[in-house]
Amino acid sequence: MTPTDKADAAGDIIEGRPRRGRVRRASRGVPLPLLVPALVGLAFLLLPMLALLVRAPWSGMPEQLTSTEVWQALQLSLVCATAATAVSLVIGVPLAWVLARADFPGRGFVRALVTLPLVLPPVVGGVALLLALGRNGVVGKWLDAWFGITLPFTTAGVVIAETFVAMPFLVISVEGTLRAADPRYEEAATTLGASRFTAFRRVTLPLIAPGIAAGAVLAWARALGEFGATITFAGNFPGRTQTMPLAVYLALQSDPEAAIALSLVLLAVSIAVLAGLRDRWMTAS
Repeated sequence: MTPTDKADAAGDIIEGRPRRGRVRRASRGVPLPLLVPALVGLAFLLLPMLALLVRAPWSGMPEQLTSTEVWQALQLSLVCATAATAVSLVIGVPLAWVLARADFPGRGFVRALVTLPLVLPPVVGGVALLLALGRNGVVGKWLDAWFGITLPFTTAGVVIAETFVAMPFLVISVEGTLRAADPRYEEAATTLGASRFTAFRRVTLPLIAPGIAAGAVLAWARALGEFGATITFAGNFPGRTQTMPLAVYLALQSDPEAAIALSLVLLAVSIAVLAGLRDRWMTAS
C-alpha cells in the first residue's frame, strides 16, 4: 500500500467513511458445534406441537368443540382472562410508572417482589392466595365478616388467580417502555402548568400505548393459560370455575381425544398472540 493509500485509509477511519476497495464480508456460516445443538433444541421445542397436530382427532373435532362443556369452559376462560387483563391494566400501569419514574428507597426490592409471580410455582401462588384471601385468610376473614364476600371457589376467584400470575407480564412490559420513553416530555408538560397526573394522562400514555398493548396481550394470554393457581384457589367446578386448561386436565383422564381438541384451541390462541406481537418482538436489524 502506498503512503497515499495509507493516508486515505486513515482518513476514512477517522471520519467514519466506508473503506474503499474490497471489503471482505463476515462469514454467515454456522459452526457445526453450534448448529447441531441448535437443531436439537429446535426439534425439542417443536416436536410436542407437531405430535399434537399429528395425533389430533380431526374427523371428530367439530363434535368435540361443539359440546356444552367445551363452550362453557371457553366462554369462562375468555371472560375471566379479559377481566384479569382489565384489572391488571388498572393497577399494573400505575405500578409500572412508579417503578420507572419514582425514586424511593428499596425500589429494586419492590421490583423483585413484583416479578416474583413469574418464577413462583403457580400452585404455590394459589396456596398463598388461599392464606391471604380464603375464608380464614389474613384478609379474607375480614371480607367475609364485614362484607359477606367469599372469593375462593368462585368465578371472581378465577379472575384474582389469573391476575396474580398475569399482571407481572404487563408491569414489566410497561416499565420497559417507560424507561425507553424520554421523560423530558413529561417535564415540559409540568413546566407549562400541567399536574403530574395530567402529564401522565395526556403525554405519557399516548407515548407508551404500544408497550401497554403488548403487555396487555401477554397478560391476557398468560391468564388464559393459567392452571395451577386457578385450580388451587378457585377449584374446578364446571360452568363456574372450570377454564379451558382445567377442562383439558379433566378430559385427559377420561377422554384423551377431547383433551387434544381443547389443547389445539389453546395452541391456536397462542399462535395468534405470537402473530400479534411479531412486530413488537422482531425488529429490523
